[in-house]
Amino acid sequence: MKIACLSGKGGAGKTLAAVNLAAAAKRAVYIDCDVEEPNGRLFLKPQDIKETIVSSLLPEFDPDRCTGCKKCVEFCRFHALMYIRKKPMVFSEVCHSCGGCSLVCPEHAVTEKEKPIGKLEIGRAGEIKTVTGILNPGEASGIPIIREALKQTEGLTILDGPPGSACSVMESVMDADYCVLVAEPTAFGFHNFQMVYELVTLLGRKCGVLINKEDTPYEPLERFCLERDLPILGRIPYDPKIGAMAAKGELVCEKIPELQALFLDLLKQIGGAV
Repeated sequence: MKIACLSGKGGAGKTLAAVNLAAAAKRAVYIDCDVEEPNGRLFLKPQDIKETIVSSLLPEFDPDRCTGCKKCVEFCRFHALMYIRKKPMVFSEVCHSCGGCSLVCPEHAVTEKEKPIGKLEIGRAGEIKTVTGILNPGEASGIPIIREALKQTEGLTILDGPPGSACSVMESVMDADYCVLVAEPTAFGFHNFQMVYELVTLLGRKCGVLINKEDTPYEPLERFCLERDLPILGRIPYDPKIGAMAAKGELVCEKIPELQALFLDLLKQIGGAV
């Protein structure tokens, strides 16, 4: 079973939910797909880490074969190619490594070369297998790293997705069995929550809501869930003690019995829904 933890914005508590679900389960795979800012490892503190370099493919042109027909430039929908001074130029920042330029080249002048864009760190925290995707600074897309990380899925897997609702989030949840949508009970948090809810709905994923940092119920969020028959799986109170523990990289499910019960109940509800 694959459970994806998502949030419409950063700081809503997505990683808090993901690492504590993995810790409550005791035996699980935790995959950090937030490759631009992975911080689940700060809580789980994995050991025996092994690194694997992840690369993307960039087109490379043979000047002796290229006739300047510009079919590759015309094909590229991402505008990653231009024909300048009688030769193609590649803008690697926007290249999506689709390989289309090599397919349409009539002279077979295009080959592909590997460009390292990041790495995976695979380790263990007790009986939890941890997989952390890390994107190199300055790289435009972490999707190849997310795809490699998801190959480590096995048994009960907790996916810590990127914040927001962009392509990287979609890549993280394509094969998820259930999505936990972590929401802040504020106007800003509710606005962004609606966008990620729309994404998982379009993808046909089952989902429920975990409300984090709740002081009093936020009526627009409550009404939204009620009208769509969207289950509220649990509520984490606004508590400075929880924030302080998170700042220290501590797992709240191991220190606060009420939250351990909450995350165990989350796993039970999700298992029943799936």
